[in-house]
Amino acid sequence: MKEARTGAEHLGRYRDIVSLLLRHARTDAIKQGGLSDGGDQAEVEEAAQRLAGDLEAMGPTFIKLGQLLSTRADLLPPPYLKALSRLQDDVKPFPGAEAEAIVAAELGVRVSRAFSDWDPEPLAAASLAQVHKAALRNGRLVAVKVQRPGIREQISGDMDALQTVTEQLDQHTAAGRHYQFSAFLDEFRRSLMRELDFQMEARNLKQLGHDLRDFARLVVPQPVDDYTTGRVLTMDFVKARKVTEVGPLGRMELDGVELADQLFRAYLTQILVNGFFHADPHPGNVLLTEDQRLVLLDLGMVARITPQMQEHLVRLLVAVGEARVEETAQVTIQLGKPRRGFDRDNFKRRLAEVLARVQELSDEGTHVGTLVMEVSRISAEEGLRPAPELALLGKTMLNLDEVGHILDPDFNPNDSIRRHVADIMSRRLWREASTGNVLDSVLELKEFVQELPGRVNKIMDTVAEGRFEVKVDAVDEQQLMVMFQKVANRVATGVVLAALILGAALLMRIETDATILGYPALAMILFLAAALSGFGLVISIFFTDEHRRKGGP
Repeated sequence: MKEARTGAEHLGRYRDIVSLLLRHARTDAIKQGGLSDGGDQAEVEEAAQRLAGDLEAMGPTFIKLGQLLSTRADLLPPPYLKALSRLQDDVKPFPGAEAEAIVAAELGVRVSRAFSDWDPEPLAAASLAQVHKAALRNGRLVAVKVQRPGIREQISGDMDALQTVTEQLDQHTAAGRHYQFSAFLDEFRRSLMRELDFQMEARNLKQLGHDLRDFARLVVPQPVDDYTTGRVLTMDFVKARKVTEVGPLGRMELDGVELADQLFRAYLTQILVNGFFHADPHPGNVLLTEDQRLVLLDLGMVARITPQMQEHLVRLLVAVGEARVEETAQVTIQLGKPRRGFDRDNFKRRLAEVLARVQELSDEGTHVGTLVMEVSRISAEEGLRPAPELALLGKTMLNLDEVGHILDPDFNPNDSIRRHVADIMSRRLWREASTGNVLDSVLELKEFVQELPGRVNKIMDTVAEGRFEVKVDAVDEQQLMVMFQKVANRVATGVVLAALILGAALLMRIETDATILGYPALAMILFLAAALSGFGLVISIFFTDEHRRKGGP
């Protein structure tokens, strides 16, 4: 019965997904949603809001799917990205008694013994978990994040249904073959599984707290290891409110300029220096304390970037901010994977149109996140598959733009990048000159110095004995010499044949008793020899060249 019920649930979920796809197929109105196109913008925005609402109604998996889709400018036009980025996973909390039972089972001790105080009413409830305020036995206030009961099984079932749908799309639709939805789903699955592992989130909190220790205005709640498991995360409780709840009067008392600049500089450091960053800094995950500090929450979604990728992203951010089309195009192409039919010239032309807005809006403060997302969208439309890091960078910067403008309406992200890029590059160089890298260089230098005298002596002995040679492997010199020899032989043979014919012609005028067919015998012999040799040379050339054309040596 359980297997039959599971099969029925899978089929029902599959039908729900197909129905959702049919309702929101990419119509002409959606295709016209790009910033550079016309179309009925109101109609597109309404359709985008309907999609966000439908995903929200289908539950946690699809809310998270919508949030991930909001980073994919290569799949959806801007109105859809905007609607999906605002998806809220505030849902009805589950009973406090169930939360206590999960905590007791995970920690192996009753809640009343683990905590001196426990609030059964959750502070907040989301699609994957809810948070309760508590106090440890030593009086330390903590926030306890408890995973929803049965959420892993629900997500696993939804993933199976989505896998069936994406496989069908990839096999039977042009869009599936072009975008490879199964690869996108695999990325989503890995991201969601990491988000469900609260021990991994605890490690992320520790690392981010260490990386941002020099930023006095930023707070990262630290976990309590002994009270943390895969389904329960206990961390510092920080009294704060969402930045979106700060009213006009409260903003007047706020040092928004310094807060916005420090937040932006911290994320640039995370992305371009540390290679590890909080990938979901939307306004709901950034809180403001009473002493005017910013709290970063929800580190289930993080990203890691290689040093080589960091260099590309530094160049891209600077190039986009300064509207340098050639450099932007070059870096984007290096980051992406060109598909068949990629039009480089048209790609550059469209980039120039988008980046022209940087110049037009320089006084108003251009949203660098929007520009990076536009670059990603244009790449996909012109046949260049953008790197996943590019879309994630655009989404992160877009959220930072929004938070920055909440804190300081006059905040200009481009100005912040220009101010801090020199410091960021110097910190990158200092980081690369770490103890480990220096030690590797010293060991390589030591080996070079040890081997140098012997190698120099060997070179000097070779020169002194006249055995010094320079080998060039550009061509096969042996085959080249054979070819030259064949050409020389043919030229020499042609010269000899020409001499025979000329000699025969001169001898024709000499009278002699020895004749052949009434002509001087010697002249006829020379002429026949030249004719036969010439015919043989032509046959040899023909068969040799034909053999070479067919792939022979």
